[in-house]
Amino acid sequence: MSRILASLALLLSLALPLRAEIDIQRITTPGGFSAWLVEEHSIPFTALEIRFRGGASLDAPGKRGAINLMTATLEEGAGDLDARAFAEARDSLAAELHFDVGPDALSVSARMLTENRAEAAALLRLALNEPRFDADAVERVKGQVLSIIRSDQKDPDKIAYQTFSRLAYGDHPYGSSINGTIESVSPLTPDDMREAKDRVIARDRVYIAAVGDITPEELRELIDDLLADLPAKGAPMPPDAPWLLDGGQTLVPFPTPQSVAVFGEPGIGMDDPDFFAAYVLNEIVGGSGLQSRLMRELREKRGLTYGVYTYLLDRDHADALMGQVASANDRMAKAIEVIRGEWERLQREGVTDEELERARKYMTGAYPLRFDGNGPIANILVGMQMNGMPPEYINTRNAKIEAVTQEDIRRVIKRLYRPEKLHFVVVGQPEGLEAQD
Repeated sequence: MSRILASLALLLSLALPLRAEIDIQRITTPGGFSAWLVEEHSIPFTALEIRFRGGASLDAPGKRGAINLMTATLEEGAGDLDARAFAEARDSLAAELHFDVGPDALSVSARMLTENRAEAAALLRLALNEPRFDADAVERVKGQVLSIIRSDQKDPDKIAYQTFSRLAYGDHPYGSSINGTIESVSPLTPDDMREAKDRVIARDRVYIAAVGDITPEELRELIDDLLADLPAKGAPMPPDAPWLLDGGQTLVPFPTPQSVAVFGEPGIGMDDPDFFAAYVLNEIVGGSGLQSRLMRELREKRGLTYGVYTYLLDRDHADALMGQVASANDRMAKAIEVIRGEWERLQREGVTDEELERARKYMTGAYPLRFDGNGPIANILVGMQMNGMPPEYINTRNAKIEAVTQEDIRRVIKRLYRPEKLHFVVVGQPEGLEAQD
């Protein structure tokens, strides 16, 4: 197959028609790995998703940013292949190999054509088991990371979020950027990369999903070949994070005509019985689209912002109800007043039946659209595993949304939307706003 045809096949595979039903097979390999598989043989292509729990939260003390830098360097050569040779080998196979890391997981995403699957998997095996971490490659990628860190120091959105995290979580890994700081990243060496890799890429914390043109037998063989030689155990998981913020507001002076505010309070996770009610309620208050209460009150009625949103942040070691808004310096104080007022209004009035029905209808209608290709499905499946969900969750999720009642909503409002707990971190030069720490 020519490179052009291979690329065309890859693009087509990312736009598979929506499946009416997803048949998830749970498999176990001879080496003891578990995986979820959805067979889809109509196009000769497979999407493989691998997650290692812990992610950047497993940085060694004093080496914040090491796992992020290591992850970004995994593609910079492996085995006998330097960075250029590795990239050429990957491209010649029309394969995609992508590595990413967040606070709770390191993700490996592979997209492979069936005819090149063995070669693409062998290349991925090299990256996972024999990364080179050549000094020049580490220095080059380190320079890119340092540039990002410096850029973030001038970005009001980043400053607001990082300040909020530091105040909320303190010395816990959640309290600092996964990128690290200039001081922590600059001294990192190739040896630090090897240590960081073994802290997170290990057999005792791996989750796997595959979707596409591969049989259970083929997947078992592929997984064992990829992962059997990894370290048995990685670094211990961090403890649960504290919540150190009370209600109020923190001001961070910054020369800009528009202020940015990140706000939040403790939340609930997906394992909580009230999660789906909280999920629906968030959609009503500050979720997607122009119909949320905050968008109507701040944008449509008062012209205070172009956008405001809230979301439930469900992490392995902390849960939060978070939001963000941007407004002109002379309007930010009013925007915050309105947001606090909406929290108080929820406590007094709850939500209307119309709001509840509209949210349920939107959320159940939009859900199937997520399953629009092999890659997105594999990503969803591995996320479900990490969250402890059974395979049948895909078919029961909408029923859980539809089952949310007004009684559920009222209970969650009392639990979650507490005006006295809501804290704002404002970056900019807001007029008429004072710190209330």
